[in-house]
Amino acid sequence: MMGSKKIVFAFLIVTTTLTFGQGKTKEIGFITDNDLYTSSKNDMYYTNGLELFYRFLSKNENEKINKKITEFRVGQYIYNPRYINYAARNHNNRPFAGYLFAEVGKSFFYNSESVLKTDFQVGYMGPNAFGRQMQEAFHHTIGYKEVFGWENQVHNALGIQAHALYSKKLLKNEPNEFADLHFQTEANVGTIFTGISAGFLTRLGFKKLLPIYDSNLHDASVSSQTQYNVREFYFYAIPSINYQFYDATIEGSMFSNTSPVTFELIPWRFNAEFGLKYRHNSFNMSYSFIYHGKELESDDMTGSFYGSIRLGYLLK
Repeated sequence: MMGSKKIVFAFLIVTTTLTFGQGKTKEIGFITDNDLYTSSKNDMYYTNGLELFYRFLSKNENEKINKKITEFRVGQYIYNPRYINYAARNHNNRPFAGYLFAEVGKSFFYNSESVLKTDFQVGYMGPNAFGRQMQEAFHHTIGYKEVFGWENQVHNALGIQAHALYSKKLLKNEPNEFADLHFQTEANVGTIFTGISAGFLTRLGFKKLLPIYDSNLHDASVSSQTQYNVREFYFYAIPSINYQFYDATIEGSMFSNTSPVTFELIPWRFNAEFGLKYRHNSFNMSYSFIYHGKELESDDMTGSFYGSIRLGYLLK
């Protein structure tokens, strides 16, 4: 009997170790953007976005790299003018536009806490992106005002996009467990968006900050290492300067611009993003407030802002 009890006890220990002693190597989740997340009266310019993502830890044999992560994503962005009532249906100060895409990306998180993220998208802008259907259905579902003017949306265009982001940690010789500073630059090149931006990102922790290669700041929570009672909670901010070479949602297709409403870009913009990010074990969540500077010259055009909510869950 004693031998049987020892075998049962050993089995329970092994089972517990295998169940709770594994890393979380995958993450699923979604991102929802909407200007209504900042104001019930704000419904203009970049007005709604939805992205679904799945990422997983990739094989890594480079000693300088802490982890590599592969990600798949599908998403849709929707844009409309400042006024969407019936009286303004033919007086758009920005084109109506939708962009629907699929994406694959690869991220490299270095032991130095530098980050390189790359991704590639294919998709469609215009009626094939179903922006009108999505916005009208959303407004109807929540009982919000009816939208007029989608007949003036930009015409169809194939989207092929490449994107890269590089972040480098600064002041590494003066470590602080509750604050850090990074220089960040990114570039978009493609048939829908082409532009570059640069700025300084800071984290201010309510708890001790995790290293960038384990933090949810750049989506690095997945890990092959056993993690117990992981908590992360911090405020972050990144003001940046953006130079936009091209934006098909404003200028129309670069190949055959027959869209009824288009505008010239204002290339230099000041953008800013700040918010709160939180993690408790398998749950990742965040809220961000994002400001975009004035994008084009037209009547009543101003800078704009919206809110972004992100929820993720880590899997074994």
